[in-house]
Amino acid sequence: MCGIAGIYHLETAKPVDPARLRAMLHPMAHRGPDGSGTWTAPGVGFGHLRLSIIDIAGSLQPMASDDEIVTITYNGEIYNFRELRAELEDRGHRFRTSGDTEVILAAWRQWGVECLSRLNGMFAFAIHDHARGCLFLARDRLGVKPLHHVRLSDGSIAFASELKGLLRHPLLRHEPNLAAVEDFLALGYVPDDNCIVAGVEKLAAGHFLLLERGKPFPAPQRWWAPDFSRRVRVGEAEAAEHLVHLMRAAVTDRMVADVPLGAFLSGGVDSSAVVALMAEASAKAVKTCTIGFDQAALDETAYAQAIAERFATDHRTRTVAAADFALVDRIADMFDEPFADASALPTYRVCELAREQVTVALSGDGADEAFAGYRRLVFQHQEERLRGLIPGVLRRGLLGPLSRVWPQMDWAPRPLRARATLAGLSKGGTEAYAEAVGVTGPAQRARLYNDAAVHALGDHIAEARYWKAMSEASAREPLDRAQYADLMIWLPGDILTKTDRMSMAVSLEAREPLLDYRLIEFAASLPASMRVKGGTGKAILKQAMERYLPHDILYRPKMGFVTPVTQWFRGPLAAQAKALAASATLARSGWFDMAEIERIVAAHQSGRRDHGRLIWQFFMLEKSLARLFGI
Repeated sequence: MCGIAGIYHLETAKPVDPARLRAMLHPMAHRGPDGSGTWTAPGVGFGHLRLSIIDIAGSLQPMASDDEIVTITYNGEIYNFRELRAELEDRGHRFRTSGDTEVILAAWRQWGVECLSRLNGMFAFAIHDHARGCLFLARDRLGVKPLHHVRLSDGSIAFASELKGLLRHPLLRHEPNLAAVEDFLALGYVPDDNCIVAGVEKLAAGHFLLLERGKPFPAPQRWWAPDFSRRVRVGEAEAAEHLVHLMRAAVTDRMVADVPLGAFLSGGVDSSAVVALMAEASAKAVKTCTIGFDQAALDETAYAQAIAERFATDHRTRTVAAADFALVDRIADMFDEPFADASALPTYRVCELAREQVTVALSGDGADEAFAGYRRLVFQHQEERLRGLIPGVLRRGLLGPLSRVWPQMDWAPRPLRARATLAGLSKGGTEAYAEAVGVTGPAQRARLYNDAAVHALGDHIAEARYWKAMSEASAREPLDRAQYADLMIWLPGDILTKTDRMSMAVSLEAREPLLDYRLIEFAASLPASMRVKGGTGKAILKQAMERYLPHDILYRPKMGFVTPVTQWFRGPLAAQAKALAASATLARSGWFDMAEIERIVAAHQSGRRDHGRLIWQFFMLEKSLARLFGI
């Protein structure tokens, strides 16, 4: 796992200063503590930071081909590189190293852009091809590895793994993007089609950029997307058996490393499944680690311990408490952009715990998106059935007004919060899901801004990207469309960003076997009835794992990796919450109604409303604005 950076002059081959590349690498040193390097040629320069995982003594980067015509800087792992290497050797290619980096170089020379479809892994890389006069930037199918880029006033393109790398370029103007702030308040993160720094872009998951000197800057091209439109004809037993086969292959592929390896274990279905298959494939005890909470209702350590004992793992546990709030500055620095998924805090702690013994850790990320494990997806599936039974005129004319007068019951379990259900049913499925997946709804966001900010935002609608994704999805039914949108927006923007930044913060490589593209494509081909059954998601995954995991792990209610910020802001962190209303940073931004923020904090601390997540959002926004723009 690594960090990359580079500069490419699109119009003329002006020289690139290696010192500038080193400056871009410096703030990302955590991504590659084992080595660094730079390479320059007329009009182009690459930088690289290395966390050694495979071929530790070799595969130094940036890496050039034998004839020095093609050069790469690369972040990630290609799990099928040995098979590709054998095929390329049969085609006449020769290799000096035993790692995957040189295999990508040869694959590019053999197949060009089409090499991407042959790579099974997580990656973000840049290839400069002197013979073709081009720079090729590519990102893996699901966006496990990040890549930021920006066009600068001198005609160059700069790119880096993290925003902080680009910020070291002297020509990048540090100007905030209010539309990204609106997206952040809506979703809890800044999605891949936007950035908090105006002008900076992120290469989207499953996309590439092919830049050719002397030609205009091109639009990114999509090279992969999940396809929910086709269905396999298979019974449940056969589907479950094939799923186990795919999962076993994905796990064993990701266990290849020349450094110590372990796994995160939460005690939920997904991480327990990964650990079970690791234990099956390993001759030694799997090293596992778990983070618990000081709030019993959110603590899963007992379940994790049961799995650890079942598979005889080398297991360790630590607890996250309100005192860990001191990490908020460290976390904000690692994300650069505001990021309000509060589970980032325990994710950092579990990565920190893992890194004490291992350099690579397997996670259970991806199953909820692939197999409809989130409650919101189950509710969407159920509500769409109800929408089909209730005429649209009745839903809009009766349920909408009824939802507005129904009492707000944030304290109640979701099934009892009829207001949210009525409001959702009164809208179309796409609109309702776009709001359900968010953190702060449109009406509440509007109250947070002052008039100047409302005017500046104009017709920007954060939820519109969900509407677009769901409408363009290759899909058969509403559940497919919702899952497609989550895979394209939520997964890379929230889940994978969190895992990448928190693991890299401690120089740990995280691998996600349940995001193997073959597994994702198989899940997308299954009927909805195999994903959601009896009011719960991940039905076929749970059935497939019955031979490995006990019933109380597979079928207990989903808890999630949730930090208890609601309780903390009413207790040990009450003073910090109150201080938000007097935040100089938020006030100086010129965007917010500070009196409304004060009312939000007061309502939360009185117990009238649950605004814990929104308060956490403002904490993270405040930290990001101060760090990035000195506001």
